Amino acid sequence: MMDECVALLGIVVEESDSVEQLNQLLHEFSQYILGRMGIPCQDRGLNLISVAVAAPADTVSTLSGRLGQIPGVTSKVIYAKK
Repeated sequence: MMDECVALLGIVVEESDSVEQLNQLLHEFSQYILGRMGIPCQDRGLNLISVAVAAPADTVSTLSGRLGQIPGVTSKVIYAKK
């Protein structure tokens, strides 16, 4: 079994039509999600989401990569050093 890492995904959503697909993907990975916070920026036409996860590194990479394939969604990962 691979070691779990703790990471924070920063997600920027610029297309509201992509929210349903984004939520479905996060639901697929829900067993790894520690917490989630969303900030709507209606005046700028975007949403900011941070998702804390504890999962094997390849799972975190897979999630981030799949998020980046959704139109209008950008995702970056910050890994904890421990």
